[in-house]
Order: sequence, then structure tokens, then C-alpha cells
Amino acid sequence: MSVLIKGGTLVTDTQTMQSDLLCEEEKIVAIAPSLEAPSGATVIDASGQYVMPGGIDPHTHMQLPFMGTVAIEDFYSGTAAGLAGGTTSIIDFVIPEAGTSLLENYHTWRGWAEKSAADYSFHVAVTWWDDSVYEDMGTLVRDHGVNSFKHFMAYKGAMMATDEILVSSFERCIELGAIPTVHAENGDLVYHLQQKLVAMGITGPEGHPLSRPPEVEAEAANRAIRIAETLGAPIYIVHVSTREALEAITRARTNGQRVFGECLPGHLLFDDSVYLNPDWEQAAGHVMSPPFRPKDNQRALWKGLQSGNLQTTATDHCAFCNEQKTMGHNNFTLIPNGTAGIEERMSVMWQEGVGTGRITMNEFVAITSSNAARIFNIYPKKGCLAVGSDADIVVWDPEGSRTISAKTHHSKVDFNIFEGMTVKGVPSHTLSRGRIFYKEGELLAEEGYGNYIDRPPYASYYDALQKIAGSREPKPIARQ
Repeated sequence: MSVLIKGGTLVTDTQTMQSDLLCEEEKIVAIAPSLEAPSGATVIDASGQYVMPGGIDPHTHMQLPFMGTVAIEDFYSGTAAGLAGGTTSIIDFVIPEAGTSLLENYHTWRGWAEKSAADYSFHVAVTWWDDSVYEDMGTLVRDHGVNSFKHFMAYKGAMMATDEILVSSFERCIELGAIPTVHAENGDLVYHLQQKLVAMGITGPEGHPLSRPPEVEAEAANRAIRIAETLGAPIYIVHVSTREALEAITRARTNGQRVFGECLPGHLLFDDSVYLNPDWEQAAGHVMSPPFRPKDNQRALWKGLQSGNLQTTATDHCAFCNEQKTMGHNNFTLIPNGTAGIEERMSVMWQEGVGTGRITMNEFVAITSSNAARIFNIYPKKGCLAVGSDADIVVWDPEGSRTISAKTHHSKVDFNIFEGMTVKGVPSHTLSRGRIFYKEGELLAEEGYGNYIDRPPYASYYDALQKIAGSREPKPIARQ
């Protein structure tokens, strides 16, 4: 199947140019000012529109077993919603229970993801430590295309990684050419504050941000960065939500440390007043961790994106319906943590970033696609418009608009944190590996079309990895 995109303006993270683009056999095969359509090709008229790399969401949780329930979104519905919003690839998370095999859990998640409508990959969480975890990490990198491992510093008594686990896992990441990623919240402090607030009779959603003040994120981010610095490991901090955590990242990067930061559209737009809504369902629908913050943090996060100290935007798409949220009706600590956003991320970032002049179109491509591809070592296969790259493309209509609503979105969840927001700038077409799966408002997603994305380690050769592992010298080997 051939698809010719004619008359559009190609926008990458580094350049903007008028050009046609031809896709064949899942790849981009030609880019030139004027191309003729091969016999039988589908032609997309992109006049007045922008042609950009498909979005990469580096942080999703489809059908995640969590807090006594399972996220409502499965891999098909979630990735299909992503295609409707211009996102063509996700990196989800394998999260083993403590004491269970990383490798066996990886195979379980791979089975769930076989129904994915778009390409996908996995971070694998390290939630406990022994020799089997050490060995499984090696197998995952060498044989299964995993090059990143997640560490939850929160969720005491469940998946929280102690400092001892962080040290052991970060060192193993160095040996393997993998990058550690971190959810930075001090789990001991959160647990202490939760118990204290409930004992005081504060049981509603308003207790959620009180139990996770900015200081618990700042402390954990600083600690993780310092551990990584001591060992010589790169580090990626997920869903940065506070000015203080951003300051820790900025200081480290200024000193030459390889630290990356991710933020979410919700943290850029909403403040903690959402938890004071007298409608319990509305307040509980916003419960996620880290929580939404006071307004001064939003201004700081935008500056982080503008300065390049935050490199990616993600969604942490972990959708729970209203009925699931009511598990914590009398105790906010039992409200399943998570919100949605995979369909909305790109339009929201365009509206509030490009539309307001905060970021350029090229910066938009960088923070929604190309930077994630570079950091997680799948560039230029993904996140790129170049001959030979996967034909993951979004044709973007800067004049198109839609009003976001749970009544019309493609996600399974019955709540949308962006409810009622009108966004200007939407996809007219989304292509995944050269096939059109969203066309002018019509979703054409196909269950099982998505391919697993192998992400190679950051070092070039396994013998180099073995030398590093043998010497035990702390050397950062990830490249930007």
C-alpha cells in the first residue's frame, strides 16, 4: 500500500519545509518538493496543514492491576484512542509484584498487548531485588529489547523501591546499557501523612494533595539524582510536577549530569483546587500521583519545557471509571490513582503551547515525539520524518478544533479531566507504519496491528558492556 501526502508543510524537531512525502511498505520512501503518486496510491491533500512525526507517549498504563482493581483501558482501546489523537506509539509498563519474576511478568504483559492497535514497547519495573532480578534484567535487555527499568519510590508496602534496590538496579542498568526511570515521591513520608490525615478525619479527595505535598517529590527527586550521580548512571524522572523537582533536575543538568525530565499536560494546566470540588466524583476523578499542584508550579513546568530541562510530555494514562474511584469513597487513600489523556495530549499541548506562543512547532514535535525516541533509543526509526523511518505520521490541521468530552472521546473511561475544553489544532489523518487509521474524524483502528518495538541498549556492542560490567567502574553510557 502506498500513501502520498501532498502539499503539506513538514515539521520535525529541527526543521520546517514545504514538501511531499511518500510511504510504501510501512516506511517513508521519498521526501521531495513535488512527488507523483504511484499507481493505486492513496493521496492525502495536506494543503494548509502540517505533516509531523506521530506522537510517542512514553508513559502509559493499559489494563494495569492496581489498588485492588484493574485500569479500565485495554491495549486496544487505549492505543486506538491514541491514534485518534495523533499518537502512534506508546511505552507502557510491566510492573511485577514483589517476589515475582520480571521475565514472567514481561511475557504476561506482552500477551495483553497483542491486541494493540499501535506500536508499543515496555519499561519494566524493579520492585524487589535478588539474584533472579539481576539475571532477568540482563535477559530483558539482551533478548527482549528492553532498555529502561522503572523504580517507584512511592507506594509503601506495594511496589516501593528502597534505596538499596535503587543502588543495585542502577548499577545493573549501567552494566547493561539501560536507563533507570523513577517515580519520585518519598513513600515513607506519604504513608505517614496519609495515616495522620485519616486519623484527623480528613477522608475526602482533598486529603490526597495534603498527603503528597511538593516536598515529598522534591526530596525523592534529589535523592534519586544523587544516587545516579554517585554511581554514574543516567536517569529519567517521570511526571515532574513541582518547581522544586525541576530545580533539582536543572542543577544536575547544569553540572553535566545526564538527567531527563517528563511532564504531563494535566500538571501544566490544572491546580490543586480540583480536589476541593463539592462534587465527590469530580474531585476523585482528578486523583493521581503526583497530584495537581498550586499554580506557581505550572509556570515553572512551562519554563522547564521552554529551557529544555524537561524533554518529554506523556500522559501516565491510567484510566479508572467513576465506579472504580468510589472504592475510596470514605478513605482517599483507597481511591485508585490515575487519569486518562492519551487522545488529548497532542491537541492540548498544541493549544496551550504553540497556540499561546510558549513553544514553537519544532519544540512541539520534540516534546511529543522526537525526544522520547532519542532518549529511549528508537530514533530515527520512530519520531522522525526521514527516508527509511517508520511511516508513523500525523497530518495536523492547525485550524481544526474539537471540544473534549467523555461523551465523545474514544477511551473506555467515563471521565475526562479536560472535559469541556475546546482545542484548536487537531489531527486530520494519523498513519501508523504507512496505514491510515484516523481520517477526518473517523477512527479506523485495527485490533492487533501494533508491533512490539525493540529498544536496543545504549552501548553499541555487548563486549563493551561486558568490559564495563567486569570492571564495575561507574560509567554513564546512555547517549542523548
